[in-house]
Amino acid sequence: MKQRITLITLGVDDLERALRFYRDGLGLKESHRSENEKGRYTLIFLAPEGQPDAQVELTFNWDPEVYTGGRNFGHLAYEVDDIYAYCKHLSDMGITINRPPRDGRMAFVRSPDNISIEILQKGPALAPAEPWLSMPNTGAW
Repeated sequence: MKQRITLITLGVDDLERALRFYRDGLGLKESHRSENEKGRYTLIFLAPEGQPDAQVELTFNWDPEVYTGGRNFGHLAYEVDDIYAYCKHLSDMGITINRPPRDGRMAFVRSPDNISIEILQKGPALAPAEPWLSMPNTGAW
């Protein structure tokens, strides 16, 4: 049987900070949200433009909760048209590029909730270019 993943769920501890990262930084579009007063949580569904089947669900529990291990473990990967322009946009927003795209092919950043996000160049790698070529890794990715 062929299966396809259509939703990734991530726990976040600061909803506005998470939306700034996923919506404003990564460029995901909010498709809808749901608030559950009895369960005391908000669900926000986001997806890349034109890819409604590739959703990310942000789960924000109204009562503080510390996420560890499997509660938000893993990483997301996004393919972009121009990895250098994309990383510059993220950097201009104050987002640290943990593993710069020195090879013109791959970079890593971390979400505000410490989830690793892999950025991949669509198609062939771009020619190595500064400032990325000589930029060192920062932190863990």
